[in-house]
Amino acid sequence: MAKDKTSKKTRLPPAHASPSLAQDPARKPPSWPAFKPRLPVADLDVDFPVPALADKIALVRNFWPKSLCRGYVTFVESLPLALTPGRPKRGEAVRVNDRFQVQDPAFAQRLWLETGIQELVLREPFRHLWGGEVIGLNPNIRVYRYCKGHFFDSHYDDANVVTLKQEAGVETTGKTTWTMLLYLTDDCVGGETVFFPHDREVEKEAIAISPEAGMLLLHKHGDDCLLHAGREVQQGVKWILRTDLVVRR
Repeated sequence: MAKDKTSKKTRLPPAHASPSLAQDPARKPPSWPAFKPRLPVADLDVDFPVPALADKIALVRNFWPKSLCRGYVTFVESLPLALTPGRPKRGEAVRVNDRFQVQDPAFAQRLWLETGIQELVLREPFRHLWGGEVIGLNPNIRVYRYCKGHFFDSHYDDANVVTLKQEAGVETTGKTTWTMLLYLTDDCVGGETVFFPHDREVEKEAIAISPEAGMLLLHKHGDDCLLHAGREVQQGVKWILRTDLVVRR
């Protein structure tokens, strides 16, 4: 799992936060629900909330219908979520949220082939953005739940080297280049994903993306990652499904 490089924020979460159980490498993948209705339900397009940062932040609205999001929330509520550690290791950002993490190449392949994301990112107007030839999605699947009082302090997402199985079982080495967050809910107060384009926490410069059920937020990570944070949830619950775009190495 990528480490999160911290800013200088020092606020700590409650002392009772316990070590996460979500990083068990032997965890068996769950039986993820089918994508019903069949995806995509509408023509997908990439939206750039800040045109000057089109090479770093992108949105795909209506990626999933709200009915599918609701079904997945019901399902992920049954997963063995665990609270993240209260005191992070040196060099990691302070975060308080519940999470589930699993290595699931089959589900990553389903997301890649059955949702329309493959066709979208390979479309000519956008394919130059991703840092190389996109070959699939990271099999490291993460589910995040942010309840009232949960947050993720300012940090950067690292890139990772992963191995994907391609046609005929051939393994290909790739590198993650963009974080891919799928919001499953939008009925919370707070919980915005906030980017700081000048690598400093200046509120008037902040670019805030509010959760929107069924919307994808993609942002570049690795060396070109923007400083970003998950604002504290004031009311309600924010659910996120995460993977990453993988390019041929």
